Amino acid sequence: MGPESVKLEDLVNMDNPQAVFSEVGLIVRVMFPNGDYSPLLKVCLDIRSLFEGNYPGYRKCNIHYHDLKHTTDCLMAMARLIHGARLAGLRLTEKQAVLGLVSSLLHDTGYIQAAKETKGTGAQYTLTHVERSIFFADRYLRENGYSSKDARFCHRCLRCTGLDVKIAEIPFESMEHEFLGKALGSADLLGQMADRTYLERLPLLFHEFREGGVPGFADELDLIKKTPEFWEFTKNRFRTQLGGVDRYMINHFKSRWGVDRDCYKEAIENNMRYLMHVIEHHESDYWAHLRRGNRAKSMARIEDG
Repeated sequence: MGPESVKLEDLVNMDNPQAVFSEVGLIVRVMFPNGDYSPLLKVCLDIRSLFEGNYPGYRKCNIHYHDLKHTTDCLMAMARLIHGARLAGLRLTEKQAVLGLVSSLLHDTGYIQAAKETKGTGAQYTLTHVERSIFFADRYLRENGYSSKDARFCHRCLRCTGLDVKIAEIPFESMEHEFLGKALGSADLLGQMADRTYLERLPLLFHEFREGGVPGFADELDLIKKTPEFWEFTKNRFRTQLGGVDRYMINHFKSRWGVDRDCYKEAIENNMRYLMHVIEHHESDYWAHLRRGNRAKSMARIEDG
């Protein structure tokens, strides 16, 4: 397979969390050959345990869009952006880079219910999940030997994932910290929208929105039809609030894979083209034309109770 035919989904098995952790570890070791990957690996394994229901005091993740795969998609995109930025000359230290990656792992922990939270699913926290994630991150980092300064940095990064947040109002301590916050806000969006199963997961997102009281969507089809508009909003957010840091992605792909293209943008544009085709020609039976749609439909019915 030549570089010109490589697709994002060909590079790493994103359905396998361990494959993602291994690739992220490789990227970290390329950036910092004498560094210590073990602290980051511990967070990777702890967050996997959290989502899988093996973390003390918490229930298993019971939603199907903001699940472990969404978190590992974000982690992978974050590692690639950090690598690309360093290749472009941004002088991030190992500690800064690792804290950025730790932030990506923690960014949606607010969807996980504590053991005592037995009603509904984690989707009910959609509108408050950032604050809940910050609460979890604060305790987790404190219990694992991170400083209060490290925790404040992670908090600020997590806030960058809020779609209504004005990044310029966040008091970052340095240009490098600001980059990492913007990178996390970008990776969160890039990771999910470039996912090869993004289109089939959109109905699952609607069910989360409905339980979480998110306004603006009448039903699954309404959310699907509004997704191309969301992509336009996202591109504008990349250019403005997030400072265009997504531009560093291509540096990573060229260095790591010999591919002189932004595979994330390419994957998203392909998703949008196919989605527009479905909306235009198959609105009445859109389920039948979403890739792997039968699995998504059955999962959505589970969400529906």
